[in-house]
Amino acid sequence: MIQRVQSIWLLLTTLTLICLLFFPIVSSHANGETYTIYTNGFYREFQGTSGSGYSLSLFPLLLLIANILLTLFAFITIFLYKNRTLQKRMCVAIMVLLAGFNFWVLQSAQGTLGGLKNISVSVGAFLPILAIIFCFLAMRGIQNDERLIRSADRLR
Repeated sequence: MIQRVQSIWLLLTTLTLICLLFFPIVSSHANGETYTIYTNGFYREFQGTSGSGYSLSLFPLLLLIANILLTLFAFITIFLYKNRTLQKRMCVAIMVLLAGFNFWVLQSAQGTLGGLKNISVSVGAFLPILAIIFCFLAMRGIQNDERLIRSADRLR
């Protein structure tokens, strides 16, 4: 029964979290330098007297690990279709963890880039919210399956 609707929603959650590794979350421009935060690193692009440069700092290593763990968590939930109550609980846990992850990402961006005044929010800031929506839709699909099975049990 892996071809259920909630499996598609959970797969979209997983793909959204994978995309979070490649899209910038926030960026800031100050003093001729551009600072960009991804979940896999903090990038600084600068213009110097010897030309332009690009440097990488891996300060958000915990963000990267959390992103990978959430992605694996969502992917594993797809294959728990035989135990719908566990799958539903995992969806709730993923939604709570994603909300905390999104808060953590924005707090680290605020602390790194000198406040929220100078930053421009990029696509990556909205991907955890999109993943929460996909996970919620998966949970609704699981509840619909439970209702269908309960109604089939009443007919017997």
